[in-house]
Amino acid sequence: MWAAINAFPEGFAFTSKDLADIANPAVIRQTLGRLAKSGKVRRLLRGVYDVPRKSLILNSPAPPSINSIAEAFARAHGWTIVPTGAAALNLLGLSTQVPATWTFLSDGPSKTIMWEAGRIEFKHRTNKEITLLSPTTALVVQALKELGQEGINEEIIAVVSKKMSAKEKEIALREAKIVTSWVYETIKSIFRYGVNPDA
Repeated sequence: MWAAINAFPEGFAFTSKDLADIANPAVIRQTLGRLAKSGKVRRLLRGVYDVPRKSLILNSPAPPSINSIAEAFARAHGWTIVPTGAAALNLLGLSTQVPATWTFLSDGPSKTIMWEAGRIEFKHRTNKEITLLSPTTALVVQALKELGQEGINEEIIAVVSKKMSAKEKEIALREAKIVTSWVYETIKSIFRYGVNPDA
């Protein structure tokens, strides 16, 4: 089982459900308990672990990824989630502020998780911007909505454009036709950013 866990990227948060095809729940629980005691994995909150990243500056385990924790929790429950508000801005590099509360829209029930580093909120929504958009498109849409139409400028478009791959931009351009018109127009600008019109 350690071989499977060790194959996860550093900082990747997971639950026993991510290992369900390897062993039965009792064996997984016992193994995770031993690995946590040895320091090979880190118990973040009940049922959620990660393979700690090393901080070269502090020479100690780096803080866990809040987004990865939320994604692990959502996978275990079969939810689709989308970061929203300050969390979306932080993940896209549009804000350096680390929110005390990370908020995610979810097609699961509303739920709040409290832990030592803050709070994770899942807010139930049943809308097309959660289930019909790819994760990157949904993240961009939520970040733009948080900024508002008046908050969009060339610098914002440049930052988001550089965060997205060419493939992600193509997907976003295709998917975002269903969202609010000004958001879609902004995504078109993100898609076109840096393209030489004479090329």
